[in-house]
Amino acid sequence: MIGLEDVYKVVEAMVPLYVALMLGYGSVKWWKIFKPEQCDAVNRLVCYFTLPLFTFEFTAHVDPFEWNYAFIAADVVSKVIIVLVLAFWAKCSTKGSYCWSITSFSLCTLTNSLVVGVPLLKAMYGSMGVDLVIQGSVFQAIVWLTLLLFVLEMKRSGLDISSTPSSTEGDSPARTVVDPVAKFNLEGGLEMMVSSSRPSFWSLMRVVWMKLAMNPNSYACIVGIVWALIANRWHFEMPGIIDGCITILSKAGTGTAMFSMGMFMAQQEKLIACGPSLTVFGMVLRFIAGPAAMAIGSIALGLRGNVLRVAIIQAALPQSITSFIYAKEYALHADVLSTAVIFGMIVSFPVLLAYYAILELVPC
Repeated sequence: MIGLEDVYKVVEAMVPLYVALMLGYGSVKWWKIFKPEQCDAVNRLVCYFTLPLFTFEFTAHVDPFEWNYAFIAADVVSKVIIVLVLAFWAKCSTKGSYCWSITSFSLCTLTNSLVVGVPLLKAMYGSMGVDLVIQGSVFQAIVWLTLLLFVLEMKRSGLDISSTPSSTEGDSPARTVVDPVAKFNLEGGLEMMVSSSRPSFWSLMRVVWMKLAMNPNSYACIVGIVWALIANRWHFEMPGIIDGCITILSKAGTGTAMFSMGMFMAQQEKLIACGPSLTVFGMVLRFIAGPAAMAIGSIALGLRGNVLRVAIIQAALPQSITSFIYAKEYALHADVLSTAVIFGMIVSFPVLLAYYAILELVPC
């Protein structure tokens, strides 16, 4: 049962995030310390240094041999359900959009497991809840955030290629060619209609993979899980000098991400940057659609009892901060993701308590 001490622990974990957020906001809005181009530089610092090191550090310290793989499989099933629904909507609906499908996937699936999830699930279900939420967080970093990064990089690379003028002149009349990725119809022109240069699907993939190879976010979690497998299999310990080099920046990961979000908010005309309707839309995806898909996946995989309860509650945790950093870096609905993070953390506590109370009454 959750007591006042448990509530305090959750508040204790969340308040420092809002302090960093307000400092970032004030440094731009009130004190005029940073200019817009400097704000972009801070976001890139977070995206390419502090977040990858933060991801590597917490991934490297897990024990994959002790994971609950039925729980991981249920997570995969829930994400596949969401992807299929969003793909169907984007392709078959007149209002469908692949760009909004990417953002909706982030809103439905990517959670802030470590900051809010660990203290809350510990209060609800003890060490078992903590273990499962950490497993989900690591798997999210390895698979879903990497997949999101791949799709965002493909979107940006496709736009870059489609905007490149043809270098060939005097050939046969230019023909419009639409390859499988033009089919993506990513808002604003990713339906690549190019002339005689006609880049193929594989040339686009080559560009994407080259850019991902230079992005530490794409392999920080992979390197971390490889180290975790080796360390736990043969009982290695990370040398102190390497651990120190990683820790010195990784500890700043979450704080600098919130600081960057505050800077972004300060540059918007309204406090609720995306407007009330999109805010409600984001909250519905975060706290209803995501947990519902997880419930379906968990029941389908045979999860029962407290494991099923933890699976549903951890899917209703507030929005991942990393999802905002990626949205800002790749210029895709950063206003929606920033609002989802900020308001999600505010409303998450009563929502999660409601889920906890309801699930305790329902036989699982």
